[in-house]
Amino acid sequence: MDTDKTYPLAIIGAGPAGLSASIYASRYGVDHIVIGHLAGGQISETHEVDNYPGMNVTSGSEFAESLVSHARRYGAPIEHRMVMKIVRENETFVITLDGGKTVRSRMILLATGAKRRTLGLDRESELIGLGVSYCATCDGFFYRGRTVTVIGGNNSAVGAAVYLAGIAAKVRIIYRGQVLRAEDHLLKALRKKPNVDIILGTNVVSLVGRESLEAVKLDTSFEGSDTLQTDGLFIEIGSDPNVDLARDLGVATDDGGFITVGADMSTNIPGIYAAGDITDGSDKFRQVVTAAAEGAIAARTIHAALVK
Repeated sequence: MDTDKTYPLAIIGAGPAGLSASIYASRYGVDHIVIGHLAGGQISETHEVDNYPGMNVTSGSEFAESLVSHARRYGAPIEHRMVMKIVRENETFVITLDGGKTVRSRMILLATGAKRRTLGLDRESELIGLGVSYCATCDGFFYRGRTVTVIGGNNSAVGAAVYLAGIAAKVRIIYRGQVLRAEDHLLKALRKKPNVDIILGTNVVSLVGRESLEAVKLDTSFEGSDTLQTDGLFIEIGSDPNVDLARDLGVATDDGGFITVGADMSTNIPGIYAAGDITDGSDKFRQVVTAAAEGAIAARTIHAALVK
């Protein structure tokens, strides 16, 4: 990372959108830097990736490593750092990183993805790593032969439950809805797991435990009790667009908080573009293939703008 130069482009985010943009920017000859605290983005925490065209089923971490390796092959610097602030000074953006260093760029591509939703319960943050987790593939190993609970009914939740069923002695899924919303292939895999209980129409209302999680309290009863003993709680209730930096820059968002982009991934602020799960593009499909596509489109748009 060269802190003395002004890069034509800074890509904020090192997930599929940001790294796809980096690959295409390199191919277009656009000098740039990628800044993202999580190599490969949230896909690195996914159990399996089996819906990316042309790629056989692989783990999220392997997929992320492949993305990073591909982008690095073209020579662009990738800084695994947090961006604390971005401000505009005339025709230049000044990006402040954790630790205080700054990087300058003429254009910005925001590809910061999404942040996981929390339950918002008392002591939830205190118990992270002490029974509460948001990543089954990261922490599932620690619960081998034990009892765990998954919150949620989406693809992530059901995928986590399937993965954990191969590790834990007992897995329970708690979902507030009446029907799990995961894709059919995940539901079929779940049905094959004899050690999984599904509890529908139920919410977790509090966490029980002093030094570590011991149980969760429900707003209904299961097997005659509103308290469910569990060693681990995996919260998979979706995510929200990570747009704090964008809002500070005055970038427009829709009612759901997603950055409003044109077909070319431009925003309402000249010089700022966005791609991936933070945008309202691609019908908000929020898949790795659409994130990669938006990153590629953004890189082409930015290249065209730079050579004018």
